[in-house]
Amino acid sequence: MEYEARGGCPLSSRGSKVNYEPPPISPVPDGVQRPLWSVMIPTFNCALYLRHTLQSVLQQDLGPEQMQIEVIDDCSTKDDPEAVVREMGRGRVAFHRKPQNAGAVANFNTCIERSRGKLVHILHGDDGVLAGFYATMAGMAAEHPECALYATRSFFADEEGHYTYVGGRLPELENAPGADVKRFFSINPLQFAGVAVRRAFYEQEGGFLAQLVHTADWEMWARAVANGRGMVNPSVLAMYRVFAANDTGRLMRSAENLVDEERLCAVLHRRHPELNAAELRRSIFFKAFSQEERFARLGDREAVAAIRGFQRARHSWSNLGFRLKRLAKRAAEGLGV
Repeated sequence: MEYEARGGCPLSSRGSKVNYEPPPISPVPDGVQRPLWSVMIPTFNCALYLRHTLQSVLQQDLGPEQMQIEVIDDCSTKDDPEAVVREMGRGRVAFHRKPQNAGAVANFNTCIERSRGKLVHILHGDDGVLAGFYATMAGMAAEHPECALYATRSFFADEEGHYTYVGGRLPELENAPGADVKRFFSINPLQFAGVAVRRAFYEQEGGFLAQLVHTADWEMWARAVANGRGMVNPSVLAMYRVFAANDTGRLMRSAENLVDEERLCAVLHRRHPELNAAELRRSIFFKAFSQEERFARLGDREAVAAIRGFQRARHSWSNLGFRLKRLAKRAAEGLGV
């Protein structure tokens, strides 16, 4: 199946068609023990933070009959996550190393394929959970078994683990299960660390789209809520780490996160015709200016150049007034043009 751009929303930086068919996920074979939880921890060159991640999970360990815990390494080249697993897990945590690096999204799908639990929590190897996360999520799952997705809010943390801010609330999914995805048309209101999805949903609807990078989780959460309903607990029980060296920081520096949001725009508009694609394109364009200002303040000229290239390629007269105002603002602040 191919999703074409609607309303002039490009599919990629070159505007080419891309196949957005979700990859199939095989059911758990008959006779395999099914715990409630599969906590699957994808890693790649982040062993420095893996200790904290494992500690946050093991402090809430329900035992092997109720919780599968496994680290899936995407062939790390700069550190040794297996040694960390041996040290922290002491036989309780399984370790799987992929024979070659396949990228973050492919590793998410490997996590799903290797999972056996009814609820799958993919927890990045540099993120973490707070006390009460699994008990809260299990309570929601027991009370609302019809849902595909369960989530809590997340703290955002810097490289040293200091909290910088907290994710917003999603009231339309707090009081009762819902399928309202309008909020997902403009932002990703859920962070990976705070989300669990029923494995049955992955088996029915497929895994993460490999053609997306920065927005693969955004697309999945929107798909799960729209097709399987979701529920969010407003408690802040997860921690999502953001810093220059991780995927999020790297993609922002290259402006690839913005290009990826354009691809997501095409997917969402095809599935939800009510989406105002032109409005979403404008929000992506405006986000580029905020991103540019951030890196200008940091003195990162390479990132600024990449983002300006993105802006120039998408310049239109409708954005000219906004651009002139932002240029004047930057000049007044001494950021240059």
